[in-house]
Amino acid sequence: MFLGTYAPKLDDKGRIILPAKFWDELEAGIVVTRGQERCLFVYSTREFEELHERIRQAPVTSKKSRDYLRLFLSGAHSEVPDKQHRVTIPALLRGYAGLDRELTVIGAGNHAEIWDTEAWNTYYSEQEDSFSEITEEVIPGLF
Repeated sequence: MFLGTYAPKLDDKGRIILPAKFWDELEAGIVVTRGQERCLFVYSTREFEELHERIRQAPVTSKKSRDYLRLFLSGAHSEVPDKQHRVTIPALLRGYAGLDRELTVIGAGNHAEIWDTEAWNTYYSEQEDSFSEITEEVIPGLF
């Protein structure tokens, strides 16, 4: 499970050192792809394979399903971290997420997310008030 918030840097070659708490889960390989809200989603290869199996069951007759699949999978990039636990973020994905040197990596349960730090701070500050004011059930059976 991916938890926490981290502040790694993007190097000149477009690489990031993964947070140490994620190493065991990601050492066999990762898949980085477009996320929502202009961040990147990072899955272990195993988790991405399970996700892909569920995605494959989406109806191909649904335009929304096809559109989502195209955007989600066309940006997917598979890689194995090097001995220093670095992975390269492709230029296409760096551009999509507006990544610069300062990054924020957050754990989001079954995946991690990579954000431009300024974008994360803006998103976080916009969501914090509504998070504390939630009065209805957001996640069925949890709250």
